[in-house]
Amino acid sequence: MKTMAGVSMREASRGNAVAYLPQETLLEVRGVTLQYAAAQQLVTATYRVDFSIKSSDRFVLLGPSGCGKSTLLKAVGGYLEPTEGEISLRGKRVTNPGPDRMMVFQEFDQLLPWMSVLENVMFPLVETGKLGRAAARDKAMQYIEKVHLTRFVDSYPHMLSGGMKQRVAIARGMAMEPDILLMDEPFAALDALTRRQMQEELLQLWADTRFTLMFVTHSISEAIKIGNRILLLSPHPGEVVAELNSPPADSDAPDWPVRLERKINTMLFGGSHADEDAHD
Repeated sequence: MKTMAGVSMREASRGNAVAYLPQETLLEVRGVTLQYAAAQQLVTATYRVDFSIKSSDRFVLLGPSGCGKSTLLKAVGGYLEPTEGEISLRGKRVTNPGPDRMMVFQEFDQLLPWMSVLENVMFPLVETGKLGRAAARDKAMQYIEKVHLTRFVDSYPHMLSGGMKQRVAIARGMAMEPDILLMDEPFAALDALTRRQMQEELLQLWADTRFTLMFVTHSISEAIKIGNRILLLSPHPGEVVAELNSPPADSDAPDWPVRLERKINTMLFGGSHADEDAHD
């Protein structure tokens, strides 16, 4: 058993990730119902959702399209106010966006096109007043190095591949050292090989820094690979089906990812649907 910043942890080899036993409750979502107006009707995206995220969790929201997982992520980010229930971070109610919650989106155009890689990563550090320009440059370079883009610090977004743009977005979010990093299907638009590489790099970055992650996906295999905790949401409107650990307690068998994937598929769809991305 080791400690880091006063938090006890255990390390064990679990496939490509390092298992971590978190302690401090960081984020709480209690009875959250989210609604929005669409055309001539009021749409209920989620209904009375409950969960909590602890420090250094890799927490995944998993469910079919339209179950409200991205809407829920935006609410945690402070962009939507719950119709019912409450979201709190470190015991303080979330009412607005803030630098303590940085978001990485699926779209590649989330970078400022007139800024270089370095300038994009520096931008929130300087604009929020977190650091002066010199210190912001040093911090940005630190995280650009972590995502293996040091050779591209002076490049502009139009010069980068999709995967490289996502690395910049991740570096920008991580450089702010937020309480929680919010990722909304960040690899969904990438080709299968790049997506797999990005998953590996994200896990390595987590192993290096132990940041807290809330990750949205509709891919069962991606949820199993990325998350240490997986919250299953039902089809529209999103309600909590179950919360699972990944790996599960009985993960000694080498086929545990396959068994867990089948279990999740059965819980979400009764075994009648296959996950399209399960074998990407």
